[in-house]
Amino acid sequence: MDFQLLGPFAAHHEGRPVPVGSRRQERCLLAVLLLHAGRVVATERLIDLLWDDTPPASARATVHTYVGRLRAALKPYGVIIASKHDGYAVEHGQHRIDAQEFTSLAGRAATAADPAERTRLYDDALGLWRGEPLADVADERLRTRLGGTLAELRLSAVEQRAEAQLALGLHDRVAADLTPLLDEHPTRERLVAARMTALYRSGRQADALRLYDGTRTLLATELGIEPNRDLRTLHDRMLHGDPRLDRPPGPVYAVRVDDQWLPWSTSGHPALEFCNTYAGWGGDPLPGSEWLRGYAAFAVWAGHLDLIEERTVTRLRDQAVRQPAEAAAALDEARRFRTDLYTCLTDPQDGRAFKAVAGVVEDAARLSVFTRGEDGLARWRPSPSTGLRLPLYAVARNAAELLADARRFTIRTCSSPDCGWLFLDESGRRRWCSLATCGAKRMPEGC
Repeated sequence: MDFQLLGPFAAHHEGRPVPVGSRRQERCLLAVLLLHAGRVVATERLIDLLWDDTPPASARATVHTYVGRLRAALKPYGVIIASKHDGYAVEHGQHRIDAQEFTSLAGRAATAADPAERTRLYDDALGLWRGEPLADVADERLRTRLGGTLAELRLSAVEQRAEAQLALGLHDRVAADLTPLLDEHPTRERLVAARMTALYRSGRQADALRLYDGTRTLLATELGIEPNRDLRTLHDRMLHGDPRLDRPPGPVYAVRVDDQWLPWSTSGHPALEFCNTYAGWGGDPLPGSEWLRGYAAFAVWAGHLDLIEERTVTRLRDQAVRQPAEAAAALDEARRFRTDLYTCLTDPQDGRAFKAVAGVVEDAARLSVFTRGEDGLARWRPSPSTGLRLPLYAVARNAAELLADARRFTIRTCSSPDCGWLFLDESGRRRWCSLATCGAKRMPEGC
């Protein structure tokens, strides 16, 4: 069953509306229980919410009656309202509650490293909102009491989505999308900063500065405060034409492929490039150094290095959107394999790392097919049946070939503590990475 709380209350089963609660208070009681699904809401709390400060003498009996009616209406659909500890709880089940889904998506978005993935998750989360929570079953005071946390989370989601969009260069969209929200929340400084940045990057510096001046006046008039430090710094940078404001910051050692940032090619071998997708392996992580930040980046990277075909990249990206949990699991597995492979290549005596790598390689071998490519040459490729693990298995086969090749003994690690990239050095003379990005100051010792 599908319950919608982020807007007018609604209940559906298999796409068809289900009438639940003949009275507004009944639907409101159910909405309260759904907002706290899996947790007990005390009867006294329900009475307080339904009647505020003036409950009738029969309030407890009325709540009991409402729960009985709701149980009868929901039981055919497998939704159970349990009595526990002088209260009631909607038990977890197959039903879907948009408020819970919103919270889950927003949480996943907040931890997503890839701006594109973060934007997609926030789009999905914010797309669940159809208006004020419980718009037709609660008055403004009750909505504030029940939905205040959700409303704040929504605003935070909008702000973080805007920042992710700015990182992707979608400044025109941010400038347009934030206008109505800023009309409602003109003193929300993080929103102001995002729209100022979007306006500035759209060539509307004067509008960005006017927005700051208006916000500063409003903050002083209504709240008696100055804009926060971040907003003042942004304003100052705009006044001085700071060139860093003209574009979203790119990761270090980056190249743009399709819509993804990928690392520079550094090593001369795909298996080593895979290990080098963590720039700065030997020291503290550098900004933007985690290249496997989202499944899309992994798929595009594998296609860019010709480990999988371009049409396969498109198919995998579409599948990852439909199956985000499976995509996240495949990406986590790839990161673990990368760590084990790096250890295996840098410490040949590490038996645990070799065994972990060998396990993935053997899985890849069992799930490979011998096929002919568009160039007419035959090669081993992971079977399409491997699903979202296909790029991982392509890397694993490539790594196995390197481990079985004498060139494996020519692998060197950049000795800079700020790097740690792996590269092939068949001459045995070179100490630093071929790009000399970290060892330039010590180049006389050989490069």
